[in-house]
Amino acid sequence: MNGFNYDKDADGVVTITMDMEGPVNSMSPAFQPLLEEAVSKLEAENDLKGVILTSAKSTFFAGGDLKTLVQATPENAEDFFNNVEAIKAIFRRMEKMPVPFVAAINGAALGGGLELALACNYRIAWDSKAVQIGFPEVTLGLLPGGGGVVKGIYLMGLMGANEYLIEGKRVAPSKAQQAGLIHETVSSLDELLPRAKAWLVENSDNEAASVQPWDTQGYKIPGGNANNPQVAQMLPAATAMLYQKTRGLMPAPSKILDVATSALRVDFDTAMRIESRNFTALAQTAVAKNMITAFFFQMNQVNGGASRPKNIEPQVTKKVGILGAGMMGQGIAYVSAMAGIEVVLKDISQEAADKGKAYSEQLLNKRVAKGRMNEEKAGAVLALITPTADNDALSGCDLIIEAVFENIKLKHQITEELEPYLAEGGVWGSNTSTLPITELAEASKNAENFIGIHFFSPVDKMPLVEIIVGEKTSDAALAKAFDYTKQIRKTPIVVNDSLGFFTSRTFGTYIDEGTRLLSEGLHPVKIDNLGKAVGMPVGPLAVFDEVSLELNRKADETWAEMGVRDKWGDGSVTRGVVSTMINDHGRGGRYHGGGFYEYREDGSKTIWPGLYDLFYKPEVAIADQDIRDRLLFRQVIEALKCLETNVLRTVADGNIGSIMGIGAPVWTGGLIQFVNTYGLAQFTARCDELAAAYGDRFHAPGIVAEKLAAGELFA
Repeated sequence: MNGFNYDKDADGVVTITMDMEGPVNSMSPAFQPLLEEAVSKLEAENDLKGVILTSAKSTFFAGGDLKTLVQATPENAEDFFNNVEAIKAIFRRMEKMPVPFVAAINGAALGGGLELALACNYRIAWDSKAVQIGFPEVTLGLLPGGGGVVKGIYLMGLMGANEYLIEGKRVAPSKAQQAGLIHETVSSLDELLPRAKAWLVENSDNEAASVQPWDTQGYKIPGGNANNPQVAQMLPAATAMLYQKTRGLMPAPSKILDVATSALRVDFDTAMRIESRNFTALAQTAVAKNMITAFFFQMNQVNGGASRPKNIEPQVTKKVGILGAGMMGQGIAYVSAMAGIEVVLKDISQEAADKGKAYSEQLLNKRVAKGRMNEEKAGAVLALITPTADNDALSGCDLIIEAVFENIKLKHQITEELEPYLAEGGVWGSNTSTLPITELAEASKNAENFIGIHFFSPVDKMPLVEIIVGEKTSDAALAKAFDYTKQIRKTPIVVNDSLGFFTSRTFGTYIDEGTRLLSEGLHPVKIDNLGKAVGMPVGPLAVFDEVSLELNRKADETWAEMGVRDKWGDGSVTRGVVSTMINDHGRGGRYHGGGFYEYREDGSKTIWPGLYDLFYKPEVAIADQDIRDRLLFRQVIEALKCLETNVLRTVADGNIGSIMGIGAPVWTGGLIQFVNTYGLAQFTARCDELAAAYGDRFHAPGIVAEKLAAGELFA
């Protein structure tokens, strides 16, 4: 059989080894007929004792075919639903057979892979780091549509299943066994199939072994069904909490809860049909299409090295020098040491350098305290960091990352002084958020090996690194920076040089528009609430306080000296607000004693009362939808301008960078992907409406009209 290898032994046990065409087994168009043929053959057997389902690939089963899922539309919804039901019907035939099935899980079983395993009566997994088990569908805007929600509730109950279904948690086999998703683990791969057969032999006379829990008479869902008083009280609260968490922007968690609730109220087969209907509805949504595009196709493209030069051999960083042991430098030192790289952490004094290393010690101690690392390993990581004020300690570094203040003169001075300590062929990276790499490289004697490596704060938590290519940056330097970023387990996007590059430029428009709304007289609480209502992590005024009004003022002065102050557009409104806040009232931001907000010792904050006197005008009324669109569309328009002017090299880098770097709403699939599902014509029309009401900054860039004329999307 092509794809499913069918082998029956002398004991009447059939082993079906999935080996479908391609790198993984998945629910591609070939899957259903293969499974149908295998089950039909099993049903025709006369002396069958049991069935083992396993995989010939390193992954047990990869789940749904996402290329098919993104093609779901209202026009083909009925066919889509029927296909889902047809696969479930085959699963039910497996479950109704008089002999038990064992899933021998040799690799990852996620989503549809776990659902296939759940159609088996007994599940044994290899207890290895290479094996993950769970339902990640919610992270793609979907729900487990092959029985995962309903069966998850039957096996774990509402409370137990919550983190797996609504949060998309993935776990190692041992944790999956504790949760009740699988029954047993083996310590080595060689034990897996023998143990599966042994279980079948042990249960050859046990009729109950071939009956699923949901088909067992009198079976009770853990924690109780909807008639249980505790469960009945929990459901309304769960709905409210879920809405508070998703802000109504992510339909998948609500649909999952709806199916889960149905599983507590109706019979098993009815709940399964409800699950199929909800799955079909979600697959048609713009949110699902956006999230699948970004978090699967484009994330794989970015992490797969699409922006890395192809003709350069892999580069391994062995010794990295980090200049500046402040907030950014100490974070870079930590993630580098965690990756096993020797680190020289240099500052102007030994005391400052030691303080920077202490940050890593603090983080490592936390890991040890939580049982995530032993003391020996933590000590080995810490030993990789050498704090110093001595220039000579940098000798032999194959990569030096400068992480000092955003001052072009200071950065030039440091480059001239310390670049000679690089090893031959070594690369110099500047951790700058806005300053053009080409201008920073003017101080270098080897601009070909000068590149921008922009980290995000806090470095140990933020997953993105923005790599900036200057006019003279070589492919070898780009490959080095890209490979280093992967080495420290971050996601790299690659952009071309400009003031602010991509992320800072785009993020700046969110802050600018929020400040404009404030200057127009809008209530500051409303501004920040509607920023969060769009899906941003925090409101524009709150985040401006975090990044610092004072830092914005200093950056503005630097740009004025460079003659590029308003290169992004008119910044006079924000400049005026910042001047008033700092010069007249000493409000420079959170770390300068407070800014738009006042901060208490317990971490809470409230709007600074003086803000109302300065800006608030009760008579000002702006439609909520206009406010939302102003805050979102400014960012989208700037991202499109970056693509139009080749600052962005790829759409994928723009989408992944906007989500992982600046917190663009997840439901958009990234700022550029948002336009695809909003509709290019509709987007242009809405931009025209906003421009007519609020200014030319809202006109859609010409690249949108070009794509529209060509009948293309941004891909």
